Amino acid sequence: MTEAYIYDAVRTPRGKGRPDGSLHEVTSVALSARLLNAVKERSGLEGHAVEDVIWGNVTQVKEQGGCLARSAVLESDLDQSIPGLAINRFCASGMEAVNLAANQVKGGAGNAYIAGGVEMMGRVAMGSDGAAIAVDPSLTFKTYFVPQGISADIIATEYGFSREEADALAVESQNRAALAWSENRFAKSIVPVLDQNGLTILDRDEYMRPGTSLEDLGRLKASFQEMGEIMPGFDKVAMLKYPHLERINHIHHAGNSSGIVDGAAAVLIGNAEFGKAHGLKPRARIRATAKIGTDPTIMLTGPVPVTEKILKDSGMSISDIDLFEVNEAFASVVLRFMQAFQVDPGLVNVNGGSIAMGHPLGATGAIIIGTLLDELERQDKNVGLATLCIASGMGAATIIERV
Repeated sequence: MTEAYIYDAVRTPRGKGRPDGSLHEVTSVALSARLLNAVKERSGLEGHAVEDVIWGNVTQVKEQGGCLARSAVLESDLDQSIPGLAINRFCASGMEAVNLAANQVKGGAGNAYIAGGVEMMGRVAMGSDGAAIAVDPSLTFKTYFVPQGISADIIATEYGFSREEADALAVESQNRAALAWSENRFAKSIVPVLDQNGLTILDRDEYMRPGTSLEDLGRLKASFQEMGEIMPGFDKVAMLKYPHLERINHIHHAGNSSGIVDGAAAVLIGNAEFGKAHGLKPRARIRATAKIGTDPTIMLTGPVPVTEKILKDSGMSISDIDLFEVNEAFASVVLRFMQAFQVDPGLVNVNGGSIAMGHPLGATGAIIIGTLLDELERQDKNVGLATLCIASGMGAATIIERV
């Protein structure tokens, strides 16, 4: 089978996903086009250089509706002969775009793709698409649906994680992100966002809260306790599925959960022939990809079984992995991953994660693949695994290896 290589990986800085965020006046199409142009310019792409643009975005309504990928191509300087495919696997949409592109290349369906995703959470609100899993009673009753924050608290209760452990992970995420930015570790991949006059709108992740302490987080109220215990009483729904739990320990709050932000990311993937034709050197090969379905009530445990699956499918063990990126949707997700595999915390999310820098839903999967590659190069290590939990109970993973 043909190998699929990563030739480039870029992302925008992440802006606060609210009206006072720096990217609030930028549309998802414009931000996506900015990254497509960056890939084109950095790699010297002309004409029908790539087979397709595969683009993830989660809330596919309003300005993020239609085939956003094709709209972004037409807005960009890419040739109009390049089509576009918009996909949605919730939080893993950006990763699934990369994985789809890689597997198309491996299967011989084109020499190269641009894959990634976008989410402008400050412009198109999460949940505004009215997903059936959350609003259709016939499905919510069948699946014992609860909001993700409740699911994260179920994980903490089921696997014994305390508020203090979750807060400590959050503080570490902030510290690592601040250090990474101070040492310019993201410089290779960051594409500043400019206005129509070429002036910089944003060139740095702005959601971070450097200097956050355990004391600061200790003063925050648990975000999901009221909806769990009082109205509409989701804890009771969850305990129908998990009757062995006497109660749910609500440990998550805004400080140890992922931030709502705007952002986009893109990865250029191609075979060896594409690299030779364009004078490009591959940075890594995509060694394996995987996805899996999990219990939709606890919902966010997917990184564990999908990692087990991708390791089994590729004939690898956890000890073969040098570095890990596990999306920090909630602190308990990462704590459970490290507990399940007995992974050294120093190898996981080395430069911080979504708790510190934010989680632009459709883009995050592509972001963490790029971050993982940059860090493998910085540390001169070889193999990395990126994984995310996914709404409705799924998991996705990608293993990359430097070349």
